[in-house]
Amino acid sequence: MPNSSSISEFLLLPLADTRQLQLLHFWLLLGIYLAALLGNGLISTAVACDQHLHTPMYFFLLNLALLDLGCISTTVPKAMANALWDTRAISYAGCASQIFFLLVFLSAEFYLLTIMSYDRYVAICKPLHYGTLMDSRACATMAAAAWGAGLLNSLLHTASTFSLPLCQGNAVNQFFCEIPQILKLSCSESNLREVVFIIFSGILVFGCFVFILVSYVQIFKTVLRMPSDQGRHKAFSTCLPHLAVVSLFVSTVFYAYLKPPSLSSPLMDLTVALLYSVVPPTLNPIIYSMRNREIKHSLRKVL
Repeated sequence: MPNSSSISEFLLLPLADTRQLQLLHFWLLLGIYLAALLGNGLISTAVACDQHLHTPMYFFLLNLALLDLGCISTTVPKAMANALWDTRAISYAGCASQIFFLLVFLSAEFYLLTIMSYDRYVAICKPLHYGTLMDSRACATMAAAAWGAGLLNSLLHTASTFSLPLCQGNAVNQFFCEIPQILKLSCSESNLREVVFIIFSGILVFGCFVFILVSYVQIFKTVLRMPSDQGRHKAFSTCLPHLAVVSLFVSTVFYAYLKPPSLSSPLMDLTVALLYSVVPPTLNPIIYSMRNREIKHSLRKVL
C-alpha cells in the first residue's frame, strides 16, 4: 500500500462525468466566482476609499470581505481549471496549501462573525458605551486576534493531518482537499490525534455560536422595546439574515467535519462543501453590505 512519502499528487472528485457537464460546471463556477469577486471587491474599495466608512462596523465588514475573497479563491479556481482541462490531479503541496489556507480563512471568518455580533450588541444594547468599548485600538486588536487564531488553528490541523501516514490511495472524494477526506486515506489506527483536534475545534466553534445567539437574543429584546415600528423592522431585517448565514455556515461545517463516517455520501458531502465554502462568500456581500444605504452611497461616489 502507498504511504504519504510516496504520494506526489491527489485525485479530486470530478464534478461531472461528461465533457458537456464539465464545461457547464466551469461556466457556473466562473459566474459564482466573478460575483463573489465583484461583491467583496466593491465592499473593500468602498470602505477603504470613503472616510465616512472608517467606523468599527465597516472595518469588520472590510475584514469579512477579504476573508471571503481568500476563502472562495482557495477552492473554486482549481475546481474551474480541473473542469476546463478535464483533469482531477492536484499536487501534494497544492493539496496541503488548499487545506491550510481554507482553514485560515474559514476559522478567522467565524471568529470575526462572533466579534461582529458583539459589535452589534454593544451598538444597540449599550450605545452610550460604544465609543469606549469599540475604539480603534480595540477593533484592531480583535481583528488581529481573529486572523491570528485562524492561522494558529490552521497550522495545528494541517500539520497534524499531513503528518499521518496515508495508506488508502490518493483519491479524495471532494472537489477540493478537505481534512475529513484526507483522514479517510490514513491508516485507521493513526488518525485519533487529528480527530481529537477536530472535536476540540468543534467545541470552540459551538461556544462561539452560543455567544452569537446570546448576543442576538439581547439585541432582539432591546429592539422589541423600541417605540418605532420602522426601527424594529430595520433592526430585524438586518439581524435575521446575519443569523441565518451564520447558522448555515456553522451547521454545514459541523456536518462536514464531525459527522460519523456512516452518514457520508459523495452527493451530500459535495453539497455541504459548496454550502460552507462557496455560498457564504457569495452571499455575504449582499446580506451584510449591499442593502446598506451608506455602502451604496459610497460606491456611487467611488464609481
